[in-house]
Amino acid sequence: MSFWKICLFMLALGLPLEGNARLADVTCEDSLRLSHTLSKVMGAERQGTGLRDPETLVEIWITPSNGDWLIVQNYTNGTSCIVAIGEYWETTPQEPA
Repeated sequence: MSFWKICLFMLALGLPLEGNARLADVTCEDSLRLSHTLSKVMGAERQGTGLRDPETLVEIWITPSNGDWLIVQNYTNGTSCIVAIGEYWETTPQEPA
């Protein structure tokens, strides 16, 4: 699914926008619902997580079939927001230590 198809898909689901932000900037939803949509509907896989601060967990989601990627921020209040979307993700192999 291309970047623009993801944007249209999210609009079709009725996912709300925060303030006056564009869809490509911020889209927020209930954390469980967003995770389900990403994995079951879009075929994305969570590739990694990291703690941004005590109340925010950041995730990177990749759609292996086409290289689309998303960065999602999860908040302790149960809300998650897509804060970045892109294409052409490439996993870089790690060099042996």
